Amino acid sequence: MQITFVSNFINHHQIPFCDAMYAIDDSFRFIATEEMSDERKQMGWSSDTACPYVVYAYENPTKAQELIDNCDVLIVGWIRDESIVRSRLRSGKPAIRISERIYREGQWRFVSPKGLIAKYKSHTSLRKLPVYLLCNGAYVASDYLLIGAYKNKMYKFGYFPATRRYENVAGLWEKKEKLNQVEIYASEELPIEPPTLTDKDIQIVWAGRFIPLKHPEYMVRLAADMCYLGYRFHIHMIGGGQMEEELKQSAEYEMIEDYITFHGYASANEVRDIMEKCHIHIFTSNFLEGWGAVINEGMNAGLVPIANDETGAAPFLIKDGENGLLYHKGEYDDMKAKVVTLFENPQLIEKYGRAAYDTIVTNWNAEIAAHRVMDMCNQITNGHICPPSEGPLSVAELIKPDFWASGRLGE
Repeated sequence: MQITFVSNFINHHQIPFCDAMYAIDDSFRFIATEEMSDERKQMGWSSDTACPYVVYAYENPTKAQELIDNCDVLIVGWIRDESIVRSRLRSGKPAIRISERIYREGQWRFVSPKGLIAKYKSHTSLRKLPVYLLCNGAYVASDYLLIGAYKNKMYKFGYFPATRRYENVAGLWEKKEKLNQVEIYASEELPIEPPTLTDKDIQIVWAGRFIPLKHPEYMVRLAADMCYLGYRFHIHMIGGGQMEEELKQSAEYEMIEDYITFHGYASANEVRDIMEKCHIHIFTSNFLEGWGAVINEGMNAGLVPIANDETGAAPFLIKDGENGLLYHKGEYDDMKAKVVTLFENPQLIEKYGRAAYDTIVTNWNAEIAAHRVMDMCNQITNGHICPPSEGPLSVAELIKPDFWASGRLGE
């Protein structure tokens, strides 16, 4: 079966999924419609031009168009100019769209006549055709239902960074305690053993761009509060951006600079190496964050995720009180309370960290996603879809966000 995936550019969040698709069927092709921006490259994003399945539409437009028009199933991610796929989507041949939210700034925006016309052309007009939607985020289905698109044809999806597997989670936790004294193993996964915390400082990591929607300032505020409460900890800040100097100055003003390390931008592998030395990952982005692949990475590293429930990945990946903790609507006090809960109950760090790791290696990873996408493509061509009960490609439930979310832009 010829499956073609077209999107803006290939990156480290897509390569593991595409590698897995290619491993299943080497006729799989990924079409990149534009080059990665220098800004993304400076942030540590990487694209592998050696991927044997990648075709660059800006270098070979004829071959790219042939692959789009003639494939058995077309997968369409985000692209700036949809003219390259428009006729194929309306051809009656099977297609799958992958999308983040279209109304992340507030669902009241769907009433815009101009916006409705554009979305009708791209989405609603396809409602009677065999075109399906993979939702990159928990609130995507709710957005598309507003415009009457993909009803009963929406499934869970996301981004799938590279998965690291360890001999056991106890070994991973030993590395967290002894830093570089334990090797990382890539052998077949063995039964998970419960980790044991020592009385060393609890290590917390935050990763992302230092911009308002991601709320990195919460971490400086948290450091000051935790110092006041007398806890032992250290915070690792990975990333950079417009707020960097402000954050460093705030840490100095609060006299907590010794409790925070600013690592700067780092490659995907460097981020993971730092995570493996930590215990808790805090994700503070607001509702403008479509997915948040760093949550996947932190969970895979055995970290306890504490995440804002407004972000796309959080409700899909995190079961509150089972494999992590969700805090409500970006409220700082609720987030701090979750952190305190873990400090006061370190056995929960062991429990949730192990469960978080298990969530990624057994369910939410590129290999599982690729096999399920291949199954779905075969099922589409046979006229009957049987989705799994949970995880990637399971039915996307209707989860409604805060209707007036846009009133809190920049909070």
